[in-house]
Amino acid sequence: MRQLAEPRLHAAHRPGSLMIASVPDSAVTNSAGTTRPPYGVAALISLGVFALYALTVAPTTQFWDTSEYIAAAKVLGIPHPPGNPLFVILANVWGQLLFFVEHYALRINLFAAATSAASSGLLFLVAERWLRPVIADRWPRAVAAFAGILVGATAFTVWNQSVVNEKVYTVSLFFIALILWLSVRWHDLEAGHHRDGILLLIAYLLTLGSTNHLMSVLAGAAALVYVVTTDWRQALRPWVVLLAVLVLLALTGWWQSIVDGPALERVGVLALLAGALAYVAWKDPVEFRQPALYLAVLVVVVGISLNFTFLPMRAGQFPPINEGEPTTWDALWSVLKRDQYAKPPLSQRMADFGSQIAHYLQYYAWQFGRDWPGARRALAGLFGLLGLVGAVAQWRRDRWAAAAMTALMVTVTVLLIYYLNFRYGYSIRPRAELDREVRERDYFFVASFQLWGLWVALGLGTVWAWLQRGARDRLGPRTAWLATAPVLLVALIPMAGNRLTASRAGERLARDFASDLLQSVEPYGILITAGDNDLFPLWYAQEVEGIRRDVTVLNQSLMNTNWHIKQILRRPLYPFDLENAVPLYHDLDASPPAGPVLDIRLEQVDSLPLFWTVDRRSQLRVGNLVVTLQPGTYDQATYITLQAIRDNLGKRPIYFARTTGNSAQLLGLAPFLLGQAFVLRVSPDPLAGGTDTVQVPGFGWLDLDRTERLLFDVYHPESAARSRPRGWVDPPSQNILSLYYSTYSLYGYVVQEQGDSTGAERRRTGQLGSGIGDRVLRNLHLPANANEQARLP
Repeated sequence: MRQLAEPRLHAAHRPGSLMIASVPDSAVTNSAGTTRPPYGVAALISLGVFALYALTVAPTTQFWDTSEYIAAAKVLGIPHPPGNPLFVILANVWGQLLFFVEHYALRINLFAAATSAASSGLLFLVAERWLRPVIADRWPRAVAAFAGILVGATAFTVWNQSVVNEKVYTVSLFFIALILWLSVRWHDLEAGHHRDGILLLIAYLLTLGSTNHLMSVLAGAAALVYVVTTDWRQALRPWVVLLAVLVLLALTGWWQSIVDGPALERVGVLALLAGALAYVAWKDPVEFRQPALYLAVLVVVVGISLNFTFLPMRAGQFPPINEGEPTTWDALWSVLKRDQYAKPPLSQRMADFGSQIAHYLQYYAWQFGRDWPGARRALAGLFGLLGLVGAVAQWRRDRWAAAAMTALMVTVTVLLIYYLNFRYGYSIRPRAELDREVRERDYFFVASFQLWGLWVALGLGTVWAWLQRGARDRLGPRTAWLATAPVLLVALIPMAGNRLTASRAGERLARDFASDLLQSVEPYGILITAGDNDLFPLWYAQEVEGIRRDVTVLNQSLMNTNWHIKQILRRPLYPFDLENAVPLYHDLDASPPAGPVLDIRLEQVDSLPLFWTVDRRSQLRVGNLVVTLQPGTYDQATYITLQAIRDNLGKRPIYFARTTGNSAQLLGLAPFLLGQAFVLRVSPDPLAGGTDTVQVPGFGWLDLDRTERLLFDVYHPESAARSRPRGWVDPPSQNILSLYYSTYSLYGYVVQEQGDSTGAERRRTGQLGSGIGDRVLRNLHLPANANEQARLP
C-alpha cells in the first residue's frame, strides 16, 4: 500500500500551504491516511442509522410537500419550482425497485431514510479522517467519530426529515457528504490522474446535484478551500481554471445570458469564457490536446443537462403533476429561477438580519432535545461548546481541513441565512405583530445541523483523549480508553431527547384526511381547496392510491397561475369507481357529466387577467343562485371559481372545502352553502330549514344526516384522535387537525342543542362526536376551554 504520510509531511512546507502547526509523528502518520479508510465500518454505521430511521419512518404520506413529491415520483411529474428532475428520477426508480413494499408512500419515505443514512456513513469517514491528528489509536478514533455522527444523525431536523420524504433535502445531504469526502480524499492523494479524476467527479456531482436542489452545491465551498489551501498551484492549472468557470456559469445560470440575456450580461459572460480559454492558451497551448480539458466541459454539460432535457420533454407530455409547465424556453427559466415565488432582491430584507439570525438560533436550539422544552437551551449550549472545542482542536492540528470545514459551516449558516432572506419566523416572538413565514423553515438548515456533528465528533474525541491521557499512567492505555469512554454517552442525548417529536411512526392523518375529503364529494364533483395541505394530499390520494380520481380539484392559491388552469383543462374525466366506492354512494346515479369542467380554451388561458376590478356592487346569476361582488379588486382565482360555478351548477356537484375559510361567504354564497362535514356544497337554490337541515349560528346551514354518515361511516377519526405524547408537533399544519376537532364537536353540539327532539341513536352519535372532538383537542395548541372553536367553520 502506498504510504502517504511522508508526502503529506513535506506538503506542510509547500508555498501557499496553510499547514504551519507541527504535530507529533504518530499523529501525522495516522492523519495522512496510511491505512485504508474504514469503509466497512462506515457501511455498518449507515445501516444502523437507516435501521433507526426505518423504526420511526412515516407509514404513508404526510403534510406539506410530502404528498406532492411522492405523487410526482410516481407519475414522473414536475413538482414545484425548480422542478427537481434528479429527485423525481431517482425516487421513481427507487419506488420500482422496492416493489415488495406494499405502500408506495412508504417506499419513498424509505428513500429519504436511505439517502440520509448514506450521508451519515460518508460523514463518518470524514470525521474518522479528521480525528487522526487527535486520536492515534484506530478503534477509539472510530468510536469518537461515530459518536459525533450519531449526534448529527439524530438532530431533530435531520431525523425528522429522514423519516418522511417531505423535501428533496436528504438527497442534497448525500451530495454534500459525498463531495466533502471526495475533497478529503483529494487532499490526501499525491498529484496525478487519481487526483484529477476526483476533481472532475466533484465538478460533476456539483452540477448534477443542482438538478436535485441548489442545496447540493453548498459543499463546493469546502472543495474549493481544500484545493486552494492544500496546493494553490493545482487551482491555477489551465483545465482546472476552465472547469471552475464552467461550474460557476452552470450553477448560477449566468450562461443563459448568451442565449437571450441583456447585451451587457451577454458580453460579460462571453468575456469570462474567452478569458478562461485565453488563460489556457497562454499557460500551455498543449492543454487543448489533453483529454482533461474536454472532460471538464463534458462533466459540466452532462451534470446540468437534466434541467434542460427532462423538464421540457416531460412537461410536453403533460403528466398529471406539471407545475410551471416548462414546455417553452421562457417557462423553463421561470421554473428554474423560481419566479413563481416573487422573492425580492437580497438588498430588500424581508426581516432585519439580526432577527433572521435569531430565527436560525431558535431552530438550532431545537436540535438536541426537542422533547424537553426546559432543557433545550442548556443542551444547545452543551453541544455548541463541544462543537467549538472540536473546531479549535481542528484549527490547531489540521488547518487544511479546518479551513474547509469553516468555509462550509459559514456557507450553510450565515451566507445561507442571508441568501434565503426569510420573513420573521413562524413562532419567534409570538406576541409581536410581524409578517411571518407560513410555517417553520428549519429544514432549509438541515445541512448545518448534520454537519455540526463533525465538529462535535472532534470535540468529543478531544475531550476523551484528554481524559484518557490523564488515566493511562495509572490504568494503562487500553483500560484508560474504556474507563473514560462514558464521556461519549453524551452522544445519546439527541436520540433520547428527540425520539417522540422526530418520529413519524404510525402517523397517517394526511393520507386519511385526503381520503375523507375526497369521499365527501359526490361522483364527478368539483372540489375547491385553499393551499398546500388540503391539495397535495389529494394529489397523492388520486395519483398514487387511485382514490376518487373522478373528483376535479381546483386550488385557490394555484388558480392564480396559468399552468394550474391548463392542468385542470387537460385532466381527463376519470370514471367513478363504483366497485370500490364507500356505501354512501352505492345507490347513487353516477352518470358521467357532459362537457368540460371549464368552458375555456387552452389558448385563452394565457390572456386571462391576473386581477380585475369591480367598480360597483354587482351580481352574477346562475339560475336561482346569486353571487354578489362588492366593489374592489379580485384575482384570477376568483374569476376561475365563478367560471366553474357558472359552467357546472346543475351539471356537476360543486363543493368548497371548509379549509377555504369564508371565501365562499365573501362572494355572498352563504344562503346557498350546505355544510356536509368537511365540505360546503353549493346549492342551486336558497336553502331552507328542515328535519335534517339546520341553521347553526356562526356556521350556517348544516346537513345533519349526511354529516353524520360521513363522520361515522366514512371518515377516519382515529387518525386525528390518536394519542400523541407531545401533541401535534407542527402547529402551522394543525388547521387540518382543528378541522376534525371543530367538525366532530360541532356535530355533537348541534345534536345536544336539539335535545329530546332527536332520536336516541343520533344522541348517541352526538356524544360520540363530542368525545372524538375532546380527544383531538388534546393534540392541539388551543385553550382547554375552546368551546367557541367548535362553532367555527
